[in-house]
Amino acid sequence: MSDLFLTTLLPQLASGAAHTHALGFQYEGLDGDRVRLRLPYREDLVGDPETGVLAGGLVTTLLDHVGGLAVWVALKTYQPIATLDLRVDYMRAAIPGRDLIAEARCYRLTRSIGFVRAWAFEDDPADPVAAAQSAYVVSAEGDHRAGANLRSKTSRAAGETA
Repeated sequence: MSDLFLTTLLPQLASGAAHTHALGFQYEGLDGDRVRLRLPYREDLVGDPETGVLAGGLVTTLLDHVGGLAVWVALKTYQPIATLDLRVDYMRAAIPGRDLIAEARCYRLTRSIGFVRAWAFEDDPADPVAAAQSAYVVSAEGDHRAGANLRSKTSRAAGETA
């Protein structure tokens, strides 16, 4: 993986988009193949003013975004991706007033799909607020036509494997 991708582009992808910037996502770095984001607590992100708990949709957005970053880490470069499937299991409410941290790891990467596990927590990943299992479509490099990631009839006839 290029140092330029890790030091320049990945942090920009983490918090440079309009919505991630508005939400305050902060890139915290990599630990091996795990990428980490921080979401500083802000009152305007609270879903229930009576309890001060962050909005559930915000947690989902954080987990989806950190999952996409994990796919790019596995790809070792930027390539267009899109969320294909996202399941979030909420285990408890986030603690009011506390920053939320999200980590993700792409545990399997095929030619066209990246499979990711992610979790959100305050201090300890073993005590998560939520955990996610997701899949991301990886665009075929240089070819954005429908079905571009499928093998051709010629390669199937020749017995090539994926």
